[in-house]
Amino acid sequence: MIIKLLIEGGEMKPGPALSQKLGPLGMNINQIISKVNEATESFKGLKVPVELNVDPSTKTFEVEVFSPPVSELLKKEVGAQKGSGLQGKSQIGNISIEQVISVAKTKMPNLLCKTLKAGVKSVAGTCVSLGILVENKAASEIGTEIDEGIYDKEIKSESTVTSEEKKAKLKEYFNQVKAAQEAKLKVEAAAKEAEAAEAAAAVTVKPKEEATAAPAKAAPAKK
Repeated sequence: MIIKLLIEGGEMKPGPALSQKLGPLGMNINQIISKVNEATESFKGLKVPVELNVDPSTKTFEVEVFSPPVSELLKKEVGAQKGSGLQGKSQIGNISIEQVISVAKTKMPNLLCKTLKAGVKSVAGTCVSLGILVENKAASEIGTEIDEGIYDKEIKSESTVTSEEKKAKLKEYFNQVKAAQEAKLKVEAAAKEAEAAEAAAAVTVKPKEEATAAPAKAAPAKK
């Protein structure tokens, strides 16, 4: 029996989901957790796909670890916990083409791409959805440039090393981008608050009109 899991590298813990899958089989869950954590120790901080090949009759199992998803590897490259929730407005990092090539090489067996060049373009596409710049540019631009052959030299040589000088320049550029986008988001937030306040001020509650007609005065009595 094959059981597929996606766990935090080296940090698998007991939980309801795991108990539901393994409990009915009579397996030693603590033993499985220990083996999985040992097998995924090198992937700490990353989500890792794991398959358990379980034999319920003998209570034995095998652990097979797969490389993390492209998105996890890219987030590790930029040191981010999650992708941007505001595509086009917010970026989470800036990486080199060499870093993109490195991720593509790691994931080639799973990318279903016939060439490394196609794999690199696929990884650049994931950068778009995560909000990651590549070579100081929007990742969508990099995809076009890959097609145009601008990075053929790096791809053909399978270059995966980024010099410290280049890393520093990429970081410096990203810091500028980050400061600008934070300032823009603050302006937008302030504008929304002002708009909401204006809308609230425009709403007036009309008091109910009460009938206050004075009673008619009685005619003076005749003497």
